[in-house]
Amino acid sequence: MDSHPESPVAPPAEVPREPILTLPSALTAYVLLIAVIHLRVLLPAQMENWTIDVFGFIPKRYDSTLLNVTFPGGAGAKVWTFVTYSLLHANLTHIGFNVLWLLPFGSALARRFGAVRFFVFMAVTAAAGALAHLVTHEHAIAPMIGASASVSGAMAAAIRFAFVRGSFLSFSRGDAEAAARVPALSLSRALRDGRVLGFLAVWFGVNIVFGLGSITIGGDGASVAWQAHIGGFLAGLVLFSLFDPVPRTRGDAANASSLDQSGRV
Repeated sequence: MDSHPESPVAPPAEVPREPILTLPSALTAYVLLIAVIHLRVLLPAQMENWTIDVFGFIPKRYDSTLLNVTFPGGAGAKVWTFVTYSLLHANLTHIGFNVLWLLPFGSALARRFGAVRFFVFMAVTAAAGALAHLVTHEHAIAPMIGASASVSGAMAAAIRFAFVRGSFLSFSRGDAEAAARVPALSLSRALRDGRVLGFLAVWFGVNIVFGLGSITIGGDGASVAWQAHIGGFLAGLVLFSLFDPVPRTRGDAANASSLDQSGRV
């Protein structure tokens, strides 16, 4: 009886794993928007100053109890500057710091939320940061600019799921898409998790140091608006659930972030 050689069996095809820091389209668009807007520095100095006055957040714009100062933009600027200030930056160093922090945290959040939720979330946390700045700098004339409040909000929102098993800061993470889709912790459970609390302690500590030391970023002497950072951070931490499209279940929450590297509880 003739014998036939066995046909080689092809190994199962591996599913390509997307790198954890590949930028999703929503975040890419956000960074490009900031970069394009920063081209305003090529304008004549008078025009550049006008754009900051019209689109930057100026607390004195809402206060008429002291000197009567008229700012460009009129009544409309009292509304849009709660968000538009976050798209303006002082220099490339300022942009670089914000983009650097957005790479891990903003990428995960943009994947999880999708473009529309992500952009609305960034606008809401920007407004929260502006409100915190307004409360603490009631009569300030100097404009506030920069996306740091929104970046802080994205960081706060991301830690609601970042340490959950399979997510991007866990010991056993999946690919980028899987890491962004794990069920999140409830706020109360997150605030009982050691790694989340450690992150919060470091983050608030750094911002307090910035505030007490009047530390500047870049060479233009502009100080860090740390109160706005805290406003955006708290908004992101608390409002995350309103934007989160991934359902949470009791079982998923129980598997959350108390796992060691071997996967044991």
